[in-house]
Amino acid sequence: MGPVLRPLRLGALTWKTPLLLAPMAGHTNHAFRLVCREQGGLGLACSELVSARALQFLSSRSRTLDLFDWRPEEGPVAVQIFGAEPEEMADAARKVVQAGAAVVDVNMGCWVPKVARQGSGAGLLRDPERAAEILQAVVEAVEVPVTAKLRSGWDAGSDSAVEIAHLAAACGVAAVTVHARHAVQGFSGAADWRAITEVVRAVPEVPVIGNGDVTSPTDARRMLVETGCAGVMIGRAALGSPWIFRQVEHELRTGDPLPEPERTERAKVALQHAQRLLATTRMPAKRAIRELRGQLLHYALDLPGQTCMRDALVRVDTPEELMALLTPLAQD
Repeated sequence: MGPVLRPLRLGALTWKTPLLLAPMAGHTNHAFRLVCREQGGLGLACSELVSARALQFLSSRSRTLDLFDWRPEEGPVAVQIFGAEPEEMADAARKVVQAGAAVVDVNMGCWVPKVARQGSGAGLLRDPERAAEILQAVVEAVEVPVTAKLRSGWDAGSDSAVEIAHLAAACGVAAVTVHARHAVQGFSGAADWRAITEVVRAVPEVPVIGNGDVTSPTDARRMLVETGCAGVMIGRAALGSPWIFRQVEHELRTGDPLPEPERTERAKVALQHAQRLLATTRMPAKRAIRELRGQLLHYALDLPGQTCMRDALVRVDTPEELMALLTPLAQD
């Protein structure tokens, strides 16, 4: 491999490529993670976000357990948990590890108001002391590697990534991921990779994963070289393009780009994605179809200038309708 593509090591675990699939609510379920894995080039994949608080109550536990979908055929999977109470987070960590999680990732970057205003997710960026208490509790609760995913800070006036990275290192985390935007930005504006560089320099003893605005092999190479980070996490750019990890790995290893898949190939992968989800999900069929509709739109299955497939996908109500729509296109 090229000099920028070094194996990623977290504790006793090693991945050949330092390319990670970001946790994304409503997207990074078992089916999508497995499709990304089978396309090649992917190192570590992360689950959807699991609420530590929801696991504490019978009324919310069942729906949250639907997210416990990692399986041995995927290989080692990281499971991301979020919450504001150290004891609840420690309990959630134990539960996901008992269910087979190989890595526990602590979310300190979710900016969604209903999460952040409760003091969890990116809300922890404004309370470094509580963030450290949570990380310490989780590290002590499990024997698998614990990682932390954070943002540059809450806003431009409070860059807390370096401070929290120092605290995380002191707690014994195995890696820190930095999404190089402030929480108040959401996904708007451009990621400022200088935040990643600052964390890399601040905690040289801990692998730092870069995240934000990587949509191509060129972006991935530039992030690795410019920031010195140990790995690259890709999120939204993988939606509808699970082959992006293969493209990045191949080009960084050989210097030669891979072509974009043709429409038929994209349809085959989309069909595989749908079949995998319907065969493995714990969700009721209607809910699974609703989730799939949003996921499959990203595959861009229409011909240029047309919206026929998009219009049909948003109206699909049953697995049979979905298969009837995708199968002919995948056989063209």
